[in-house]
Amino acid sequence: MDRREVLKLGTAVFAASVAGLSSSHAQEADVLRIGIAAARPRHTDPNLTTQGSDNWATEQMYEQLVRPDDGRFAVKPEDNIPTLATSWTQSDDALTWRFKLREGVQFHKGYGEMTSEDVVFSYERAIKSGTNTTVLSNIADVQPDGRHGVVVRLKGPDALFLGSIAFSNNTSIVSKKAALELGERFATDAVGTGPYELAKFDPNGAVILKRHEGYWGQKAKIGNVECLYIADTTARTLALLAGKIDMMEAVRAPGWVDSILQRDRTVKMDMTAPGSFNTLHVNLTRQPFGNLKVRQALMHAINRPAVSQALAPMGGVLACLQPAGFPAGFTTEELPPELRYPHDPRRARQLLVEAGFPNGIAFSANSSRREDYASTMLIVQEQLREAGFNMDLKIGDHTAYHADNRSDKNTLAMHSSSYPPIPTQLYQQQLAKASLVTADGTGGGNYSHYGVAMPGIDGLLDKALNTASFKDYEAICRQIELQVLRDLPLIGLSTLSFTVARRGNVDLGYEVKGGYARWRFHRATKRV
Repeated sequence: MDRREVLKLGTAVFAASVAGLSSSHAQEADVLRIGIAAARPRHTDPNLTTQGSDNWATEQMYEQLVRPDDGRFAVKPEDNIPTLATSWTQSDDALTWRFKLREGVQFHKGYGEMTSEDVVFSYERAIKSGTNTTVLSNIADVQPDGRHGVVVRLKGPDALFLGSIAFSNNTSIVSKKAALELGERFATDAVGTGPYELAKFDPNGAVILKRHEGYWGQKAKIGNVECLYIADTTARTLALLAGKIDMMEAVRAPGWVDSILQRDRTVKMDMTAPGSFNTLHVNLTRQPFGNLKVRQALMHAINRPAVSQALAPMGGVLACLQPAGFPAGFTTEELPPELRYPHDPRRARQLLVEAGFPNGIAFSANSSRREDYASTMLIVQEQLREAGFNMDLKIGDHTAYHADNRSDKNTLAMHSSSYPPIPTQLYQQQLAKASLVTADGTGGGNYSHYGVAMPGIDGLLDKALNTASFKDYEAICRQIELQVLRDLPLIGLSTLSFTVARRGNVDLGYEVKGGYARWRFHRATKRV
């Protein structure tokens, strides 16, 4: 949606307001509009989404067997609450999980009651062809246990199964009947059980949702949700300040929070902590980045604390890949001195000389124009220049950027993702050999080719995924953190609170403290 279309939206709202004050008030109170920081939607099938922005819509439409309470992660297994499952048990060896399904749950659009057949179908579909097959690779099989029961058997124990697999986009439960009936159309017309159902998918810039009147739980308080894709930062910000949208994905750029609050003190900021993990993939197949000294030079060239500080109050320090306070996370002071990589441009230049590049290195890299990506990469570009790296940064459309990364077209690819306090998820998605990126786009998110271009952490990852002891799990994950800091295929740049700016007349119904970069609207209310 471009600036002209945003202005049209304002005109339509205005027209409605003059048509009848009372009715327009009622209508406006029953619509929640959120401005999404991307050009267009790609999918509404939770098994296919790779663009994080699409998850705002899927979060409203789909549910898993369990989930944490709104606005937070489940730090402990007991923090998960019943959702499409009403109860569950695990075997002593954490290999077998039995779920009792909620009875009477209705799919959207009249597709009938959810049963064990739908759950088995959803899991098998995700294991076979989802966007996150490596995370699901520990599942041996999923079997029905009557009409309202399911048994999941794992290849290896996983005491964190509820958070690592059961609560993920890919294991959202979809209607088997709808998926088979709609075929390829299911990608943009998927059918779930959530408090909102899809009313319209506009590939040019909007996903429109309406309340699911047959919802099994408390029905959503606001009847309609409009996810409006407004990639242009200025247009999105002006739309919020003018009241044309109620919420927006914030501009995660230096100084933006302060500037918006100076313009309107009633605006609320909802922030997750730690938020996104911003990582930098070093493509080991693009020379000279296969040279360890070059990668060490990169680490000394990038002033990571300065990157975090530039994004305050949203930015946070990453000493390794996991933030301090999460399992396996280190503070800088806890790391061995040789793995701290303090900012030292002179040391970086010296390493380049030792690697055979006395005149420095020139290379090109792609970046999304989305503000958090672009501002971070522009800071990194300047820091690298001081140390002898001349990075030609090509900044383009956010959606195309992710598609190019998925097709192995980048050299130094920044990635931003929210993760639960389960370290192996990041390792599986960004470092595991099984997640290797491929030129045809069918691979995963291991853009560095770690584990293929050089030995990786796959052995340790298997160990971590096959222990039933959380203490052992955490200890192995800390070994992974240290090995990655020695090999440097992936650099932890910063954490970045995912932030939504919300008009003061909208109440979410709960406080956002943590969680993924999307949250549900079913409790929200709006005053007009």
